[in-house]
Amino acid sequence: MVYSCNDRTVPTSYATPIHRENPHPAELFSIAITMLPQSTPLPSPPDRDDNAHKGTFGHLLLIAGSVSMSGAARLSGTAALRGGVGLLTIATPRSALPIVAAENPAWMTLPLDESEGNCVATAVDQIEAAWQRKAAVALGPGLGQTDGVVEVVRQTYADCPLPMVLDADGLNAFAKHTDALKTRADDAPRVLTPHPGELARLLGTGVGDVQNDRQRVATVFAAAHKIVLVLKGPGTIITDGQRTVVNTTGNSGMARGGSGDILTGLIAALLAQGMSAFDAAHLATHLHGLAGDIAAEKFTKQAMLVTDLLDCLPEAWRTIDKP
Repeated sequence: MVYSCNDRTVPTSYATPIHRENPHPAELFSIAITMLPQSTPLPSPPDRDDNAHKGTFGHLLLIAGSVSMSGAARLSGTAALRGGVGLLTIATPRSALPIVAAENPAWMTLPLDESEGNCVATAVDQIEAAWQRKAAVALGPGLGQTDGVVEVVRQTYADCPLPMVLDADGLNAFAKHTDALKTRADDAPRVLTPHPGELARLLGTGVGDVQNDRQRVATVFAAAHKIVLVLKGPGTIITDGQRTVVNTTGNSGMARGGSGDILTGLIAALLAQGMSAFDAAHLATHLHGLAGDIAAEKFTKQAMLVTDLLDCLPEAWRTIDKP
């Protein structure tokens, strides 16, 4: 059988052994890929029972932002609310907190220890206390790339026993140190959402090496690190190393700063509501692209704003909820 997406045809088979060299030359993997056919239905959204309460839909901890990138926390947080999460706490450096807190009265905030606008290593203890009684964590948008941030990200990733989305500066903290991605408490689910440049940095290779064989690189990386990988771009790839699906929604109008922060919030919201990592990534990526398609139709690809994605998410939800 074949799978066709964006004018590309990829031969596929179910559980066919494919021997590929890992981007880390020292290792060789034999993996079985199940390429889900284009007709595969979307995962069902979390149920919205009439007798539910806010706790039913999960409490998400979003660790994001810095004094120069508070917008990342605000975009990701708003996306999480649009994704249906019941409760949201945003942990952000103390100096960024006022602008983050003022954005939306629906979320709670936690000030993190900082130096010059970026969180520092002592924030690890604050974060550990904060993830108690939470359902999921999102880590990375707008945190920056200081030594303190790197320590916070790596320690939180390793120690947190909850499902987690790792994005943006969270990914950069593991550049050329991807073995550390295999270490986490209780083998907790992890979703990584790199664009090609971020994945290239993780692997210590060039963007062209990623783009020239996107499906293979994404699948092998996910299998090697036992994570769900969302490799963004035209035909975003979602894979857990065994199952792989190519997203067909979205357009070039979404190629704007902040778009990835919105995707992170959406995936994390679905994780907090109890979806599996693969299904949450699959559904959120579809919704994200669909909101982008709706925004492009309304405002054009040239004039649409990244905030239009947030405004168009209700219509995207309504579209997939139709019988």
